[in-house]
Parts: sequence; C-alpha cells; structure tokens
Amino acid sequence: MSYEQFAYLYDELMQDAPYDEWVRFVKEKVNKYQVNGKHLLDLACGTGELSVRFAKEGFSVTGVDLSADMLSVAQAKAQEEGLNIPFFEQDMAHLEGHEEFNIIGIFCDSLNYLKSAEDVIHTFSSAYSHLKDSGIFFFDIHSIYKISELFINQTFTLADDHLSYIWHCFAGEFPNSVEHELSFFVLDEQSGKYDRFDELHYQRTYPVQQYSEWLKEAGFEILEICADFKDTEPKDQSERIFFIAKKPSL
Repeated sequence: MSYEQFAYLYDELMQDAPYDEWVRFVKEKVNKYQVNGKHLLDLACGTGELSVRFAKEGFSVTGVDLSADMLSVAQAKAQEEGLNIPFFEQDMAHLEGHEEFNIIGIFCDSLNYLKSAEDVIHTFSSAYSHLKDSGIFFFDIHSIYKISELFINQTFTLADDHLSYIWHCFAGEFPNSVEHELSFFVLDEQSGKYDRFDELHYQRTYPVQQYSEWLKEAGFEILEICADFKDTEPKDQSERIFFIAKKPSL
C-alpha cells in the first residue's frame, strides 16, 4: 500500500483520536510557562489535522512531514478552512531553511516512528536549533508499558461497509519496539468489490530517563514530564508520556 493511498485513509482511521486534548494541553502549558509568541512548528504533521486546529486557535503554524501525500491532504484541508499554513516536505531530524519558532511540537507519538536512537538525538538537536530563546518543545511518546503490554502480540480489527482492517502487532527487532502489520480492505464503489492494501509500520520507544538525558545533552531544560493528558507524573501503566522542555535564554 502506498502512502498516497494510506494518506487518504488516515483521517478516517484517526477520527476518534483526541486531537482537542492535544490542543487544550498545549494551550494550557503555553499559558503556564508564559511563552512569548505563538509561532508553532508542527513536526510530523501528517494530514495537518492538528496544524489546522492550532491555526484556528490563533497560532501561526508551519507544518513539516516526510510524506508528500500526507502534506497534499494537509494543504487541501487548510485551504478548505481558509487558512494560510505553509507545509514543507522534510525529515524532522534534519530541518533546514526555517526561521526560529516559539513552540515546536511532535505530537501523536510521531517520535516513536524514528528507527534509531541517533534519529531521536538528531531530532532533539534540530528542534533546539530552530527554537527561539525561552521557546518550548513538546512531544509525546508511547510508554514501554503500552508497547510491550498493549501492542505486542495483539490483534485489532475494524469491519465497516466501506473500510475494514486487520491489524497485527509483533515484537520488533530492538527492545521496546513493535511492528504493526496492517491489511486494509477498501470498497471500490464502481465495482462493488474490495481492494486490499497492506502496510507495515514500525515504532520504538525508550525509558523516560533516556529521553530526559538526550534532551539535556541537546541543551534543553526539562520543565515537565507527565502522562495521559494529565498533570500527573507517569506511572507503571501510563500509556502516553508527555515531555515539555525549554531552550534556556543565553
């Protein structure tokens, strides 16, 4: 299955994602830490669902993603809403040609799609170099508990008239990694038959302490680590871990 096809299915598959919670969370933390400015870089923005929502909340948004097809959907979505959001096809570990931002975010566990520790380290350095002094860096990741207990060796299914899938999760090559093997069945309305598309996704996570060390090595000051859209510290069975870090003023 090509990303062109997956891009157009993505929003339907993600329609129950708590996007409003991400927007609420960021707005609250931006106010809490008195961020001076609302110029936001949405890394791994995908189809632009969060980019559009942030723009409608008054943020000046720039979106970056590695998939041209995802960005095509994002651009169409922004235009439909009458929003001027620049989107760029780039690797978030190797950003170039951008001005500095007040806020940088990697949302929806997108950081977990990076294949190596080196990619994560480069992404943190890239984010640091594109933040203004006192700027804030947000990201959220799947916990080790979620990868190992809720994904690995699990199967998920969806059966609708026009779209169905079978989603198998297997242990990945590295510790705390998972491979998502997805088979989609999409109705072709003209023929009345279903087309099958297959997709393989890989995610990898690390201990909270490891992310913290990498952030500090990149120059960040860690402001907060919390879980599951709440202001509480991560627990053994927390599923989504949020990091908020600051680029110190020189």
